[in-house]
Amino acid sequence: MANEKKKAGFEESMLRLEEIVRLLEKGDAPLEDSIKLFEEGTKLAKRCDDLLNEAEKKVVVLSKGADGAPVETEFDVGE
Repeated sequence: MANEKKKAGFEESMLRLEEIVRLLEKGDAPLEDSIKLFEEGTKLAKRCDDLLNEAEKKVVVLSKGADGAPVETEFDVGE
């Protein structure tokens, strides 16, 4: 597993996704290359969505308990 490529983080994935969008918007890439870029972009978009969902699950809200001490509660998207 030492040869396994390190997965790009959110920022790196977003930068590459933005680059892909620019390349596709130019419209001068051959069809086969455009399809490959689109597939890569789709995978990157899913990766970014997954990373955001993971981060959201980790977010906790600190509030005061009955005794005034901080209490951690799960983040509610509806708040």
